[in-house]
Amino acid sequence: MNARTALVKWLGTLDPQRLTVLLEERDLPLAAGYRRIATLRELAEHLLTDESVGQGLMAGTAGELELLASIAALALERHGPVAGGEAEEGPRYPWQQRKPVPPVEPADRLVPERDVLSWFAPGEKRRRAEHTLAQLRERALLLPAPKGQLALPPLLHVRAAGFDGYGRTADRLLTTAYNAPEVKRIAANLFGEGAARTRDQAQELITDLLADPARVRALVADAPVRALELLDHLVPGPPLLRTHCFAGRYGEQYSGPDAKYVFREGGSGDEGTDWLAGRGLLVPVGLDLVELPYEVARALREGSAAPSPRLEPEQFTATAPLPSGWEGEGGTAAAAAAWRAELVLRALAAQPIAIRKAGGIAVRDTRRLAKASGADEADTRLWLDLAVNAGLAAPRDDERVPAPRSRRNSKAPKPSARLLPSDRYDIWAASPPPGKLLPLLAAWAVVPAILSHWPDPDETPVALISPQDEDAVTLRTGILRALAVLPDGHGLTGNARGYTELLSLAAWFQPALRAHLAADATGELTGLDGVLDRMAATLAEAALLGVVAHGALTPAGRALCHLLEAGAAHHYPAVPGAGADPSARGSDGLGEDLSLRPALAHAVATLREELYAVLPEPSDTARFQSDLTATVTGAPAPALADLLSAVGDIESEGHAVVWRITATSIRRALDAGWSADELLDRLTIASERGTPLPQPLAYTIKDTARTHGQLKVVHSACCIRSDDTTLIAEVAQSRGLTKLRLRRIAPTVLISTAPPEETLSALRTAGYAPTQEAETGTTLLDRAPTDRAPSLMPTLDQAHAGYAEQTGGVPASARLLAATLTSGG
Repeated sequence: MNARTALVKWLGTLDPQRLTVLLEERDLPLAAGYRRIATLRELAEHLLTDESVGQGLMAGTAGELELLASIAALALERHGPVAGGEAEEGPRYPWQQRKPVPPVEPADRLVPERDVLSWFAPGEKRRRAEHTLAQLRERALLLPAPKGQLALPPLLHVRAAGFDGYGRTADRLLTTAYNAPEVKRIAANLFGEGAARTRDQAQELITDLLADPARVRALVADAPVRALELLDHLVPGPPLLRTHCFAGRYGEQYSGPDAKYVFREGGSGDEGTDWLAGRGLLVPVGLDLVELPYEVARALREGSAAPSPRLEPEQFTATAPLPSGWEGEGGTAAAAAAWRAELVLRALAAQPIAIRKAGGIAVRDTRRLAKASGADEADTRLWLDLAVNAGLAAPRDDERVPAPRSRRNSKAPKPSARLLPSDRYDIWAASPPPGKLLPLLAAWAVVPAILSHWPDPDETPVALISPQDEDAVTLRTGILRALAVLPDGHGLTGNARGYTELLSLAAWFQPALRAHLAADATGELTGLDGVLDRMAATLAEAALLGVVAHGALTPAGRALCHLLEAGAAHHYPAVPGAGADPSARGSDGLGEDLSLRPALAHAVATLREELYAVLPEPSDTARFQSDLTATVTGAPAPALADLLSAVGDIESEGHAVVWRITATSIRRALDAGWSADELLDRLTIASERGTPLPQPLAYTIKDTARTHGQLKVVHSACCIRSDDTTLIAEVAQSRGLTKLRLRRIAPTVLISTAPPEETLSALRTAGYAPTQEAETGTTLLDRAPTDRAPSLMPTLDQAHAGYAEQTGGVPASARLLAATLTSGG
């Protein structure tokens, strides 16, 4: 039975849930390039393609890749190389195959499972190996095969040499890199001057020598110590080394596909590198980059020990004991995150902000929100971006302005857009802190951006960016999974060594990060492409959200890691968990989206319960003091926060939130429609243990209310009236109000040239407490706007809807495709 037929038969045994997991890992149906997949046979054909296998490989760990590479190497040894395995030039990942190669039938290149298991000592290591092989079968990276045999997808056979850390053959490397003089020079170094008269003779002599393992080992036996040290690094793989041995024949900057290289005059300065290069054991493949030929590594590996794939990550060494109460600090950070995000969204609800035509939020608007909420400006940008991605805020176009009558410009101006709380905001705002934090954490986990990282120092950071960082989720997932294996009771040290270890281990869990790693002259791994800065920003965000504390994952952080491992990021821009009922507990109120995906539902429910465990119940009482402060320990309940924010201003936060109550803040509450008696009654009910309000606070409220509303701003353009003629005379003569151009038209009436809103603002700035009055004499209250925008966050199935549009109704998501295939439809 060939591999395709066996795979079709196996796929037919999967239930919809198992098939959905496989399809989501392979990013189907989107990864099929909008090609229709309507049968299990068509699915099997796609799963065997190089692109699909590569997608599956990148979803595994480096340990799984190493095991597959070792199996591929064993198949290479038993069955020989596959034609076309060297179809590409230049450094590459071994699973990145772009040029077609001759077909490979996996059933003809089977490997005995017992030979693979023999690499692992009996006991725990062998059981882990058996478990890993079972997982690889479940992910179709090991194909269905006769009992006791292992079958690999075609790509792994084609790229077996690359997977096992080998370079390309000497003949191909020499042909690509050199013109005749360099090949003759290497032949002269190996066989003496005049050994070959033509390039072809010289290259044949070199390749014949390198093809003989005994002659290669004899040659290397005379190598200098430095050359042997380099071979120790290169022989196990990867076979690439950075060196200055060579220069481009046509200039230092030219390294195109037809580039040729010459030996650098004076050498590289490293004796070992120059010795190896001069004998064809290192061949240039790019500017300052050389490769060890396949034959050399093969000869020097012969007689070596059996493969020993490491199926568990390396242990951290850069750790420090965690202080007592560290988890509590994580809980405090989580509570502060929920509270601060609420304040930012409250400020947004009170005054929505404009979205720039170029995209993003203007810096001045971000600063205004930061000031209104008492948050740091950078954190305010983070809360806004998370709120938008969690569906708690959304842009909305204002109504279109009618076109002007002028013929010069007959087009109506484009409507401006504003950022508003979404239609999900109100129920979210009334929920307890765990319900508030859940959608924000879920959004942070899957958003393809490191929101607080702004790589260009010449650009001003703005909120509401378009997430387009393909590596952000990969890096975030790798970091969380790496921190999850820290020894109990220890956290990562925040120094360079700790960061290097974390990045290396993150790349073990997420092999795609290897593209951002390089070895330095000492063999130590270092970061490329600013990845260390991006990692530091990710850790800072995690600490702000209570996911990490003292370099260790909090319980909520572990639950968030499980959410990512369950495949949450496959569905972005949908956010699994963000649409759940924020006031529910456990597995209740998760919604239909998650009820059809048990693994995701369990991960969201676990995260929700961890948040409830770490975040204290919100407090509905405050401690009022004679210095006109109100202190709430922990997080305030929404109703209490509304009351205290109406009558006071937040002065400090931390383990407790402190409001400062002043005459100005009391006037603001009175302007919004509160009466003095109502304020006194509500504050007394909220007082801790029923304690009466301090006398200074009660007196300030009553005294402020006594003078409130003596001035009346008439809703025309624009009058000020008061029954107190003395007060009217005082206002008319106030120097601070000269810009209003006030004129007294009656003992109790002034008129202003400014509109009512501007007049009200000027009077309040001057220290008065006016109220606004309609033409009918009714007092108008200052109330926050209640505009809401429709949430733009799609459901999990809607997030894949573009596929259905392109394929004329083929199921859009992996879940729907799996259901269709397993039902025979």
